[in-house]
Amino acid sequence: MTVWKTSRRNFFAHKGRMALSAVAVLLSVAFVCGTLVFTDTMNTTFDKLFAATSADVTVSPRSPEDNDRLPGNGKPVTLPASAVEQVGKATGVKDAEGAVNSMSVTVVDSHNKNMGSTTGAPTIAGNWTKNELRSMEITSGHAPRGPTEVMVDADTADKHDLKIGDELRTIAATGDINAKISGIATFKVTNPGAAIVYFDTVTAQTKLLGRPDVFSLISVTAESGVTDAQLKRNVATALGDTSAYKLQTQKEAADANKDSMGSFLDVMKYAMLGFAGIAFLVGIFLIVNTFSMLVAQRTREIGLMRAIGSSRKQVNRSVLIEALFLGIVGSVLGVGAGVGLAVGLMKLMGAMGMDLSTKDLTVAWTTPVVGLALGIVVTVVAAYIPARRAGKISPMAALRDAGTPADGRAGRVRAAIGLVLTLAGGAALLAATRADKSSEGSLFLGVGVVLTLIGFIVIGPLLAGFVVRVLSALMLRMFGPVGRLAERNALRNPRRTGATGAALMIGLALVACLSVVGSSMVASATEELDKSVGADFIVEPAGGNPTLLVDQAVKSLESVPDIEHLTGYKVVGAGLTAPDGTTENKALAAVDPTYQEDVRRETVAGKLADAYDKDAMSVGDTYATKHHLKVGDRLTVAFKGGETAKLRLAAITSDDVNIDKGAMYINIATAAQYVPADSLPENMMMFAKAEDGKEKEAYAALKDALVKYPQYEVKNQADFKQQLKDQIGQLLNIVYGLLALAIIVAVLGVVNTLALSVVERTREIGLMRAIGLSRRQLRRMIRLESVVIAVFGALLGLGLGMGWGTAAQKLLALEGLGVLEIPWPTILTVFVASAFVGLFAALVPAFRAGRMNVLNAIATD
Repeated sequence: MTVWKTSRRNFFAHKGRMALSAVAVLLSVAFVCGTLVFTDTMNTTFDKLFAATSADVTVSPRSPEDNDRLPGNGKPVTLPASAVEQVGKATGVKDAEGAVNSMSVTVVDSHNKNMGSTTGAPTIAGNWTKNELRSMEITSGHAPRGPTEVMVDADTADKHDLKIGDELRTIAATGDINAKISGIATFKVTNPGAAIVYFDTVTAQTKLLGRPDVFSLISVTAESGVTDAQLKRNVATALGDTSAYKLQTQKEAADANKDSMGSFLDVMKYAMLGFAGIAFLVGIFLIVNTFSMLVAQRTREIGLMRAIGSSRKQVNRSVLIEALFLGIVGSVLGVGAGVGLAVGLMKLMGAMGMDLSTKDLTVAWTTPVVGLALGIVVTVVAAYIPARRAGKISPMAALRDAGTPADGRAGRVRAAIGLVLTLAGGAALLAATRADKSSEGSLFLGVGVVLTLIGFIVIGPLLAGFVVRVLSALMLRMFGPVGRLAERNALRNPRRTGATGAALMIGLALVACLSVVGSSMVASATEELDKSVGADFIVEPAGGNPTLLVDQAVKSLESVPDIEHLTGYKVVGAGLTAPDGTTENKALAAVDPTYQEDVRRETVAGKLADAYDKDAMSVGDTYATKHHLKVGDRLTVAFKGGETAKLRLAAITSDDVNIDKGAMYINIATAAQYVPADSLPENMMMFAKAEDGKEKEAYAALKDALVKYPQYEVKNQADFKQQLKDQIGQLLNIVYGLLALAIIVAVLGVVNTLALSVVERTREIGLMRAIGLSRRQLRRMIRLESVVIAVFGALLGLGLGMGWGTAAQKLLALEGLGVLEIPWPTILTVFVASAFVGLFAALVPAFRAGRMNVLNAIATD
């Protein structure tokens, strides 16, 4: 009980000195809990949506598309309308209605502005049915009553200021549908961002599906007392042969939809938790430094405790109990802050177009438990080493104020271990750069990153002694005696300086590594484009939109003047059987013969032009080597949705490329010969070549031709390169934003180290002031000490990160990204910013030091 009382008294007596450590724990726990609450809320939102929109039993057509993700022809797979009557006669069926559902649509207003989501949520068109009343209600106007009327969801109407009477154009593979808004329907549950339009049933069938006698699915409602499982069995009996159908209960349909979303949510969840883990790792250094300095400042107090009978274990336990209090306070506050962070993320997603209601806010009981456990365990573990050192202090040494025992042998052992780890990590990184396979190299890279990181952390005090002296010679000596004092303060405790710099090093190492990888990817792709792409323009869906190029847009492009040729690019699914008898599902690139001018491909055998002959094709050299193929061999191609053909292998292309790596080419005419017109996929993209000297005119004309189709965009090579750069830049910015938490915690570590160092040196500062050091000089000394520590951490981090990035780029070279580019502007900016971070971190400690009363400081024990 005495240990508990002493620890509690010490904790509250030094609560100001522990504040920044508590903030570090708070931030890290908040990020973990915020991530868990945010992803759990998204799961809840989608669970409610899927449960509300699913019928008791859903009957849908079974198709090859269920098992692959190859682009189709933009037309939903259908089942016969006669099946609705069959299902309706099943025992226990209260109601069966045919539904139309298409996500291969784009909805635009009268100004050709896309009404779809900007966050990747789908645009859905269908017919208004009784099943929709499960999740929606008409809050304005009425349901569509004919081909000129359409109903829209309230969220889309609000976002785009739509009202009843406004005209919308729905662009589908079967043609355009022009209709005026007759009503607005509001979701009873949260709509995460999908844009939905409804037509009457006949219009939806003829305009979206292309036929009046088919539906996309059948929604079945059970009579009272009939379970979904019973209803499913009864419907199967009524249908007889169910090989062409897929039957799902409400739970099965909801679970299937959840599974399709689950992988995305899991990736986001674990990525964010990974960054939270980095923040925790950085926070460990802050906590270790805090307790190391507190123990040093309480050396005499610990000696008195030992002198009056306290054992080593009791002293050790006292420090750990203080850490426990710190962990509890920081973690409890962090759990609350995490809920607030989750709400903030939901508001941010709402501003970006994904609506998440706070009514669905989900705080599972595991979230606070995980947050508290992590925060407390990490804090106590981080405080263990300082606590152990405190227990080793002998009473006599402590009473002489000798401080914590300095073990020179332990320092030498630590330096040796650090060197071994660093060299082993460097060897692993070197092995990664020389690997022949990316899988093998990735293993070496991972081992190298971990070992070099741990090695640099362990060897930090040794590096601090050398690097700080070099930095001081370059940066501090010009400030005269004040600069030399700052240097000596930074070198006074190399272990402390090393730990403080290592916290900053971790975040900046990741920043540097990712910057090198990102810049190298852009440079490699740019070089590949310059070398391989001969087309002047590329037409493709805008913003990653999955919608393919509809025929009406293609016809508009075909009428553009000043175009030498226009090349279509379709992806056709097929079962490919090699002469050795092995069969694999492959995606064939069905293109116009002019494609060989648009994208230049080297061949290792045969001529690529011959691959576009009738009943001919090409394969990549990887596939050819695997199956021992040579030019002239015959391959059996079973086209999905079409016939089986024997195609002659006319060319083998090199796979030593990044664009179209492994592609197998056939002529679009060959695909059309064996695949019916209504099953032939739409163009995934198109390429265009302008007539000589007409590039500007052709560029403008192509853009004008697609004004009515905002879901597509025309890019010249400069646009394509800029888009690639922007996409990677956006991804890196997101990562940098997540790493900012770790860097903030590292900055808190610098502030904390300086603040506690000022307290530790109170008497010394008083004496220095007494012999003539001015307040201005004192503040400058502390600022310079902070800058040199921050720059030390930055040098280690940037150097380590560039090493990681270089090794990673060598692995990417195996995948065709062979250009290494160091983003020197980014590296230099981060380096300079680190110096400013040091200045910022020193503001409060320097101000407090300057305000010390000289006599009181000298009298401090």
